[in-house]
Formats: sequence, C-alpha cells, structure tokens
Amino acid sequence: MFSADDQYAAILRSIIDTGEERIDRTGVGTRSIFGASARFDLSDGTVPLLTTKRVSWKTAVKEMLWFLTGETNIRPLVAAKVGIWTDWPLARYRRETGEAISQAAFEQRIVDDADFAARWGDLGPVYGKQWRRWDDGRGETIDQIAEVIHLLRTNPSSRRILFHGWNVADLRDMALPPCHMVYQFHVRGGRVSCLLFQRSADQFLGTPFNWIGASALLMMIAQQADLAVGELIWHGGDVHLYLNHLDQAETLLGRAPRAAPTMRLVRRAASIDDYRIEDFVVDGYDPHPAIKADVAV
Repeated sequence: MFSADDQYAAILRSIIDTGEERIDRTGVGTRSIFGASARFDLSDGTVPLLTTKRVSWKTAVKEMLWFLTGETNIRPLVAAKVGIWTDWPLARYRRETGEAISQAAFEQRIVDDADFAARWGDLGPVYGKQWRRWDDGRGETIDQIAEVIHLLRTNPSSRRILFHGWNVADLRDMALPPCHMVYQFHVRGGRVSCLLFQRSADQFLGTPFNWIGASALLMMIAQQADLAVGELIWHGGDVHLYLNHLDQAETLLGRAPRAAPTMRLVRRAASIDDYRIEDFVVDGYDPHPAIKADVAV
C-alpha cells in the first residue's frame, strides 16, 4: 500500500495535469477533477499525516472532538485556539454590520462575550448537530454516532453501519454544507475500517485535515466498540486545488516524503463523549515546514 504522502502527491499531480479550471462559489476559481481515492492501513498505528508539509494534527483532532460534542457554535473552538471555522461567521458579521473588525478581535469577543458568541458565532445546523442530534420530524432526535457504536457491538456484519450529515432540509441554514458527508464502517477479523465519502475536497488545505480527523474518529469508535483499527478508505467527489494554491502544491511536490508517523490513544475513555486532545499522542512526526495558503470563503 502506498504511503499517504505518495497517494496525496499523485492526486495533486492529477489535478494539476488533467484538472479543468472552474468558477466556484468563492470566486477564487479551482482546478478540479471528479473522483479520487486513497487507502490507508492504520492497523500498525500509522496514520495519513503528511510529512511533505507540516499539518497541525492537534487542530484537526480538536475539530473532530468538537463535532462529536454536537456543538455548532465556534466559541469552544476559538477558546481552544482553533480558528479554522472563524472565516464564515466573521464574513457574515462584517457584511451585516459593516464593521471592519480583525479576526483576532472578533475571536476575542466570541470568547469574552457569551451573548455576542450566541448571536454571531453560530454556524447553523452543521456537522455536530446532524451527527448527534438529527431531527427525526417526530419531536425526537437521533444520535447517529451512538447508533454506529451500538451496531458495531451488536451487529458488526450489518451493511447499515454509517452516519452522514447531508440533511437536505437543513442545508439552507448551514454556514457551509457538509463536505465530508458519509462515514461507513465495516468489520472484518475483529478490525473495523471506515470509508469516508467527501463530496468536495479542498485538496491543499482541507483533505489533509479530513484524513487525520477521520483517523482519530476511527480510533475512538473502534475503542468504544472493543474492536481493533483497520483501514481508512477515502473517496473524493469534486477534488480540487484553488487557483491561489497551485504554487504551493508545486512546492510540496518538490519535497521528498519522510517516515510516516504513528498515532495512539493513551487511555480508554468512558464513552465517545469523554475523549480529550490529551488522549492522542503522535510519535515520529518530522515533517517539512508548513506551507501557507489562504482559505477561500
């Protein structure tokens, strides 16, 4: 099985060499291909954490932990020094108030003022809401994550062990519709694997986060279901590079991959709700320097 760096580089090269330039909702423009896949064996602890550029793995795991809380407000993220979701509420605040506030000042107000955070920090019914509190239309909610763990424990051969976030009725109220949409699980030989379908993949900034976030999720769910970890299989739909990321992609492609790192959990949490960032340890991570690239909002 090819390394994460090799598979990532092959996708980047395919986008650069064969992708079509397209106008997207952000106005930045992309070079895009339709359909890409990657497959990673996590059974020995190796995770798809790129070494050809530094990826802030703690930020990716903190984001996944935030999803699992069911939270939709950025306040807990910002308090944890994670600003990857700030762009969307910040853009709305600037647009609706006309105030040219800096991101740092906006985030500080989010942390300091609960009422301000409630008004301006909510993203609508995004990932966490759908994963943990899906409205069933009958006055109740469905915890999809709990259902997945229950099925893994009680019916591991089921073909229905999955959760997703594409709630059509709620899309209009989301700051951003879900990009990583469907997570399906499969058990074989006491190991659980995860297949992730991602409808839209910002290959330079988003996909490396999605790979490590999904790896962390698989580790947690496996532990809660008393199973070992198997593979992570990733399928992307519209897989693209923003046009202002092309030079950065070429820089990365000129770098030689280094040894793959490993990730492990240092304790068994009482439940899926009890994990903390301190429970994750990454060993052997010696990447090339980070490559700065702007987020397209």
